[in-house]
Order: sequence, then structure tokens, then C-alpha cells
Amino acid sequence: MAHLQTTSEGMPVIVLKEGSKQSRGKDAQRNNIHAAKLVAEIIQTSLGPRGMDKMLVDSIGDITITNDGATILKEIDVQHPAAKMMVEVAKATDSEVGDGTTSSVILAGALLEKAESLIDDEIHSVIIADGYKKASRKATEFLREIATKVEPKNNEILEKIAHTSMQTKLVSIEATDLATLAVNAVLSVMEEKNDSIKVNLDNIKIEKKTGGSISESELVSGIVLDKEIVHSGMPRKIENAQIALISEALEIKKTEFEAKLNISSPNQIKSFMEEESQLLKDMADKIKSTNANVVLCQKGIDDIIQHYMGKEGMLAVRRIKESDMSKLAKSTGGRIVGSVNDLNKADLGSAQNVEEKRIEEDNWVFIEGCKNPKAISILIRGGSQRVIDEAERSMHDALMVVKDVIESPKIVYGGGSPEAYVALKLRDWAKSLSGREQLAVEKFADAMESIPLALARNAGMNSIDSITQLRAKQNAGEHFAGVDVVNGKITNFEPLGIVEPLKVKEQIIQSATETANMILRIDNVVSVSHSGTPEPSPQGMPPGGGMGMY
Repeated sequence: MAHLQTTSEGMPVIVLKEGSKQSRGKDAQRNNIHAAKLVAEIIQTSLGPRGMDKMLVDSIGDITITNDGATILKEIDVQHPAAKMMVEVAKATDSEVGDGTTSSVILAGALLEKAESLIDDEIHSVIIADGYKKASRKATEFLREIATKVEPKNNEILEKIAHTSMQTKLVSIEATDLATLAVNAVLSVMEEKNDSIKVNLDNIKIEKKTGGSISESELVSGIVLDKEIVHSGMPRKIENAQIALISEALEIKKTEFEAKLNISSPNQIKSFMEEESQLLKDMADKIKSTNANVVLCQKGIDDIIQHYMGKEGMLAVRRIKESDMSKLAKSTGGRIVGSVNDLNKADLGSAQNVEEKRIEEDNWVFIEGCKNPKAISILIRGGSQRVIDEAERSMHDALMVVKDVIESPKIVYGGGSPEAYVALKLRDWAKSLSGREQLAVEKFADAMESIPLALARNAGMNSIDSITQLRAKQNAGEHFAGVDVVNGKITNFEPLGIVEPLKVKEQIIQSATETANMILRIDNVVSVSHSGTPEPSPQGMPPGGGMGMY
């Protein structure tokens, strides 16, 4: 039915088109808060080392097994608009700091849940949002009070950081080996400029191959190409490689205009073919004259050139991706040339070893032992496709948190201890405030405790006993007290070596608060149906436009 408004003269005015639905005021707020809380509940059980994994099956039957918050929310394809905003908070946290995606969604859900009780007490949502904003700024200040400054190149600290991020994943048993790989990889590609350190993770290539165990994953100080050597007559291994990087096709170019050759004798055909062969041989000779013994080509390589290269003892790989070519240039120190005629000795890259290795059923080319490589590869192994997919996601998180600490060298202890400390300090600070803002800040403090609460619950601990003990220890001045889920008790995390980047915790608070505030400020939801007849929406959500919560 069309949405009508009536003028003072009693004339109906059609505002919204046929099939539109509108929910206003508290109904709209409740719908949005309910949808957002539902998303938080879905992934709450996957928080921490005792968190459970989710199996997600898509429309074509592909399976994903993960406990990474951003991956879960990306795969389940939520429909409700407020729920989609919760997915965005996970994506933003993932792209910014790499870890803490589950925590950010849980915190946003808790903030909305606490706000709901204040709305029931007739406190305006804008006042709640303002209180939350002030509380988040103060929470960040309190976090910095207990943050510890570290040396950005301290391997021991960096490995602890990477190890902590992997403790919650499927690969937690092999976390020590993978953490070492992640730290060495990031330290290899970091660049120091003007007293600051920058890390571009695009320079770390992750290749994955089923077979073997996760502990057989390796760091290659160079690039791994999932390609074969082009010709059977070429050597399978070259040491002290001099590498030519060529972006053009090593073939005779076709002319852009049509041309006809009138041949009147067999000799003319013969000389024509010989001329073509000679041009191709000249290309191979030109490459050889630069002392190159490895050719890596972005496009095709003609069979005749392959033959001549093989005779000269050269090794060649063709049809390499453009992104891999740029990584090869950074890794080997070579320069990509657009034409063979431009190639000279100064353009060549170098590597200790270029070798074709058999990985399960495929042959891959390894360019290893590059001197000071600015691009490197991590080869991830695992028993099945699902395992290596999750190992790759875990490696991404580990690389990101190591990058976070190198670029912003401050850490806090884990186990929910920073959140418990912030909750304690916020409650003290709230006493200095007056009016309804004080209630909002107190609710923010309660929401901060949702992280240690979820950790305790997922470990099978009594959540009420755990939070009571945690508050008691924090009140007694044990600021690093947190939930030890392995031993099922509340303990001091300082000696345990469970550490997290301060940058991750700040991002969790910031993104969760902004998302909660955005949802709180919505008091009117208009959903437009794509068809003329609106379908009944599940759970009383506004129908149409694909906006029902599944």
C-alpha cells in the first residue's frame, strides 16, 4: 500500500511508492538493535583460544571453516541493514589492524544491548551516543596508561605478538613455527624512512599448497612461482642466477595491418622461414650477450626461442602475473624491461638459486637466496584445502599484528585485562560526571567487560564468578589480571607472555563505538520493496529491498 500523508485541507499526498514499509521511533531502534545483537551473538562463541569454529557453506556447496570474525560475517551474507553495519565494523578492523575483528563486533553488540535498557528508561539515544563518544576517548587514554613501549625490532616481543594472534585459530598447535615465519617475513620487507618504519605487506607473497603438515611451511627469501620451466631441454636448476625480467612477448610480432606475400618459388618460402628463425635466434643471442642465464617473461615465449635458450643452457619461465613481476624486481634487484633490445647487464637481477621443485603433483619454480630481498614468499602447507585456507587467514592476522607493533611500538597484555582495567577506570571517572551522561559511561564500562565475559564463557568457566574475581583483582591494583582460559582461572598476564598491540585495542574501541552510535541515531527505517507486493519479513523486520534478517 502507498504511504499517505494528509494536508491541512484533508487532501492525501503520496510520499512513498506502493509496497514501501516504514518503521519509526522506538520500533525502528529496537529492530536495528535486535539485528545487531544477533550478529554479535553469532560470533561471540568464536572469541579466544577456547572459541569454537564456524562451518559456513555457500550456495554452491563450498565450505569455509574459520573463527575469524571478518571472514564469518563476509560469508554468511546478512541482509538486515543494521546487521550489514556490523559486518562493516569487522571489515574496517580487519583492513586497518588485521586482528580483533570478533572483539569489535562483540563490543558493538554489547554497547547496543546496554543502550537498549537506557532507551527503555526514556533516555534519548543522542545523549547515549554522546556519552559513548566521550567514554571511548577516555577509554583510549586509560589504555595508553597501561601500554608498554617496546623496541620495534625485538624478535622476542614480535614473536609473542604473532603467537598470541594465532592462539585463537585452528593452527594454534603450530603457532610457534608460523609466528617465527611471520616475524622474519615482516622484518625482511620493512623500510626505514625519516626515523619511521613502514611495512608494505603486498611485498609478502603467500602461496599455499595442500600436502604435508603446517609445520612444513617455509619462508623463501625470494619468490615462488606456480609455473613450470617452459622447455624440457632447459636445466632444472641454476646457481648464481643472473635474471632477465622481460614484460614483452618473446615472439615475432604480428603486423597491425593486413599484408599478402606472393611467393612464386619454394626457395622464397625457405628464405622467409629462415629469416623468421634468424630473428628469433637474434633475440635469444641478445639475451645471452648480457650473461643472463634465467629469463622470466610476463607474456609468451616462442618455441624456437625456447629451443635456442635451451641449447645455451638458459632457464625460462613464461606468462608470469604482472604483480609477481613487480615482486621479482624488488626481490632480485633487477629491472623489468619492455623490449629485449633495451636489455643490458645493469638490468639483471640476481639470486643464489633458481630451481624447479615438485610440490605434490605440480612443478613450481623457486627463486631463492636473493640478497636483501624487498619482496619475499611464504609457502604454506597443510593436510587439506580447508586447513591451508585457515592457515593463510591466520598468517594474514599474524603479519598484520607484527606490522602494527613495528609501526606503533606499544603493547598491552591479553586475556581481557585491558578491557577490565578500562571498565574499572571508566566507572571511577563516571562519578565525576553529572546527569544522564554518567549512566551512558557506566553502561560503556559494562560493555567493555563483555570481552573477558565472553572469554570466560567460551572456556566453560562460571562467567559471574570470573567477572567478580576479575573486578576484585583490578580493584586491588592488579592491572594485568585477566581470564586465563587455558587453566580456567583469573591470573596476572604479565609473566605469561600473552601480548597484543595497543593499536588493535584502540581500533576495536573506536570502530565499535562509531558503529553503535550510528545505529543508535537511526529512528526511522524506510524499506522499498523491489516488487509491488511486499513479502512478510522474518522477525518483524522491515521487508523489501533484501533487508530482512536471515
